[in-house]
Amino acid sequence: MRTEILYADVEFLERPVARPLQLSSGPITKLTEARAAVRVIVAGKEATGRASIYLSDLWAWPDDSLSHAERNAALRRFCTTIARRLGSLCGGEPEHPLELGLRLHDAMCAADHPPVLARLMCASPFDAAIHDAVGIALGRSAFQLYEQPVPIPAADRYFPTLGACRAISRILREPVKSLPAWWIVGVNDSLTTELLPLVRNGGYDCFKLKLSGKDSPTDVAQTVETFRAVKALGLGRLRLSLDSNGGNPDADSVVDYLERLRAADPEAFEAVAYLEQPTGRDIRRYAFDWRKATRLKPVLLDEGLVDGDVLPAALEQGWSGLAVKTCKGHSFSLVVAAWAAEHKLLLALQDLTNPGLAAIHAALFAAHIPTINGVELNSPQFTPEANREWLPRLGSLFQPRGGLHQLPFAIPAGLGSTL
Repeated sequence: MRTEILYADVEFLERPVARPLQLSSGPITKLTEARAAVRVIVAGKEATGRASIYLSDLWAWPDDSLSHAERNAALRRFCTTIARRLGSLCGGEPEHPLELGLRLHDAMCAADHPPVLARLMCASPFDAAIHDAVGIALGRSAFQLYEQPVPIPAADRYFPTLGACRAISRILREPVKSLPAWWIVGVNDSLTTELLPLVRNGGYDCFKLKLSGKDSPTDVAQTVETFRAVKALGLGRLRLSLDSNGGNPDADSVVDYLERLRAADPEAFEAVAYLEQPTGRDIRRYAFDWRKATRLKPVLLDEGLVDGDVLPAALEQGWSGLAVKTCKGHSFSLVVAAWAAEHKLLLALQDLTNPGLAAIHAALFAAHIPTINGVELNSPQFTPEANREWLPRLGSLFQPRGGLHQLPFAIPAGLGSTL
């Protein structure tokens, strides 16, 4: 399965947001989708794969010294550079697509600008497009590329007894066709005018709550209010995930929030499935013992998970599990998922408002790899227009009903760009 990269390209599409994002510099009414195309040759067959991601500088490059427009322009230039240099960034020689993707990931980690999450984000559609192209060329799913235990030098060190391919093959399941749909509840969202009508229409019973992390009483009040409002709709068993976007100062503040929540509303506390990384992104710099918190609820490493070198620290600090995002790379996400299984850690699949091709990719990932949350796909909530190209034929994926995303198709070749 030695794959050679023939060429790569990238285009940029402006996608309107359903509700403008208010920043101090002014509102953001559009997001840039980077759509990559990569042509490969494998087993004597050529094919072109496609994949995409939003260039979300607000998440990957938070820097008040630069405007959104300046960061967006820099990210576009970086994507263009990756396209021009993709072959050399992947090692300059034919290799298994997983090895190519991990070499690209390592090259991004070794660079110094922009920040590492931004670099990984920009590279991610190229990694996915490589796997999409290989699957199309071979007429098989990109999740069926691990049946032979070929050497993967960039990842085998994480699996000294199994090797990466065998470790990945062990976590893959017969793909499921239904995945829980999650609705994001912001700090300032209106429960009556915004949340409840949409929740009722889609049948949502899974909710991700955005919290400040800086004021436990306020965060508890918001959690209880949201839980009671959606409970009043008479939905099924409610599930909550909590995300302060690194706003908590330390692990003790998380314990304080959870204990206050349990006292204020035991049922709301019981509904909490897990917390996304509550503290600063660099877990070496912001190192805490999480065991007291994780005795209350699972706490998952998210933004701090950028390379394999942080995995031992995650174990030492007592994190409950790992949250992967396809925007950090398909290859890296596969390796992390397999490593989590080997070490009996929980796994969740989070989102970067994946539109269109990126949402299909994430849904296929979750269909093949068990996670505690199914999949988080929030482009139907924030940028529904970006999914119009796939409607109505993939309506049950992009327009959840009964609280579920449905995969209304046979598992496609590659990562689904031909759907």
